[in-house]
Amino acid sequence: MATIARRGISAATNADEKLRQHGFCILPDVEPGSRIEEINRSLHPRFAATPFCQGGFYGPRTKRFGGLLKRAPVVESLVQNPAVMRLVHAILEPWCDTVQLNLTQALELHPGAPAQFPHRDQDMWRGPTGELEYLVNVMWPISPFKAENGATLIWPGSHNGGQGDDNTEPVAIEADPGSAIIFLGSTLHGAGSNQSNAVRRGIIVSYCLGWLKPYENQWLTYPPEVASAFDPELAALVGYQQHRPNLGNYDGQCPSILLGGEPPDHLAAIDALRPDQEGALSEFLRQQTDQLPPAGGIAEIERGRNKREVKSNG
Repeated sequence: MATIARRGISAATNADEKLRQHGFCILPDVEPGSRIEEINRSLHPRFAATPFCQGGFYGPRTKRFGGLLKRAPVVESLVQNPAVMRLVHAILEPWCDTVQLNLTQALELHPGAPAQFPHRDQDMWRGPTGELEYLVNVMWPISPFKAENGATLIWPGSHNGGQGDDNTEPVAIEADPGSAIIFLGSTLHGAGSNQSNAVRRGIIVSYCLGWLKPYENQWLTYPPEVASAFDPELAALVGYQQHRPNLGNYDGQCPSILLGGEPPDHLAAIDALRPDQEGALSEFLRQQTDQLPPAGGIAEIERGRNKREVKSNG
């Protein structure tokens, strides 16, 4: 098994190009170490209280929990990191009107944890593969990721619907806290085995097309009374926005209306259309107006009809 260290492919100046070419890239030092340490401290009690996962996929020597925006609000800086969001929008926006948060999840890999079953996260949706990307994953090391402690394994070139060779040797992605490991939802990957004597912690943040059902049910995780404390962009990211045209509305309006308190019982449905649809609608309405009879025209037609009926009866 090869190792991709903190430089090499990871140090590419054109992360977008590397992500599309290899199915993954690394953005080094995009968050300060002090912030990562703050996140680590805030999550420590929950890691201690969380039981080990059940089942062979998640792993019996692994701990996981989600809902990080309410459990450690400082995670917001990871979710909205500008360098990461630029890549996310570049990959996903050709296929959707809005991007949404798919999940935030903290992971703790304990000594003796076996390697995870290699998988592609896009397989959650069973849609067509090879033409579009459904998902972008961002792994944030909380402790240093090293080959011996179970660093994420990635199969380079296995993305784009699995057109690459899955039999190629995986690489262990080594990275320090503050760096972001980014890989596509179509990229084959899995956690490595932890052969060290220490736990390995990380946070996975992922983003998906706005018209998909996300892995983590964001509306239950962040109900209005929680999401109302978020800034508008973050609230939109967790689902308090519509995906045009009109998808994900609340009683015909943008669900962000719920963030201002209890809405009225009776709401008027409001169009939420893309610009191209607005243009087509405007043209359609203009044509309908042009085809209407002039003012008073219908009354004149009725009077003419009545005169003809009187004449024929006479």
